[in-house]
Amino acid sequence: MPADATAHVRIARPSRDLEAAERFWVSGLGLDVLYRHAADGTPGRHSLLMVGWAGAAWHLELVLDPVAPVDPRPTSEDLLVVYLGEPVPDSLVERLERHGGTRVPARNPYWETWGVTLRDPDGYLLVLSTRTWSPS
Repeated sequence: MPADATAHVRIARPSRDLEAAERFWVSGLGLDVLYRHAADGTPGRHSLLMVGWAGAAWHLELVLDPVAPVDPRPTSEDLLVVYLGEPVPDSLVERLERHGGTRVPARNPYWETWGVTLRDPDGYLLVLSTRTWSPS
């Protein structure tokens, strides 16, 4: 089967602290925990936290190898953009900040105009866009 618009997308990232990541993504943004697995200390076994919205065609897999952790190295262009299609509620930004996020200026002025940028506990950037998604 070829890859097409029906394919599910998993975005995998290393995490320093899965509990902090869960607070941000689940309690802050409102994603659901889709799956979790705690490592048992065996080399090569990772702790996983998969979060997303049930029924969405994507999810985040946050990974921590307690024996040989990988340090996240996000850049200012590593963005996860959620298109809200409406003004970003102050209450949502405040909730994300209470749950470990930090509001930061966007590197790209486009996102300063069309959204709010927050850094998650691992340093990755979440943009809440006021726009709707359109490929044109």
